[in-house]
Amino acid sequence: MITVASSGKASRATDSAGTEVLPVDVETISESTETALSMQMATSTRKDMDTALPEIVGHLNLLLGEDLGADEDEDVRELFRTGYRLLDLQNRPTAETPSFGAFIYLRDAADVTRRLLWIYTQRHGLGAP
Repeated sequence: MITVASSGKASRATDSAGTEVLPVDVETISESTETALSMQMATSTRKDMDTALPEIVGHLNLLLGEDLGADEDEDVRELFRTGYRLLDLQNRPTAETPSFGAFIYLRDAADVTRRLLWIYTQRHGLGAP
C-alpha cells in the first residue's frame, strides 16, 4: 500500500489493487480534536458531545490503522491499547450514559487521537498538528 500524508483534502492514495484509500487528513483531525478538547462540561450540551463523538471515533479508528511504530515503541503500543479499548462498543457512551461520562469519553478519545496524530506527523516528516 502507498500511503500519502496530506494536510489537504485533494490528495488520495491507492493500494496495490488500485482501490482509492483516503489519506490521513492532518488538518481536519487536528481541528476536530482541538474542538473536542476545548469543550467544557459546564457549557457543552450532550447533543454537542454526541455530534462530535462519531468524527473523533472515526479519526481514532483511522490512525489505529496506520503503522506508527507500535512494534518498536512501548509508549505507542500503550496508546494503541488505550485506543482499541476506547473503540470497543462496550466502552462507548450510550443514550443512558450520563453527560459527564460521555464528556470524559469524548475527551479521552480526542486526547488519544491527538497523540497518535502527533506520532503520525513525526513518522511522516510533517509539521506538528
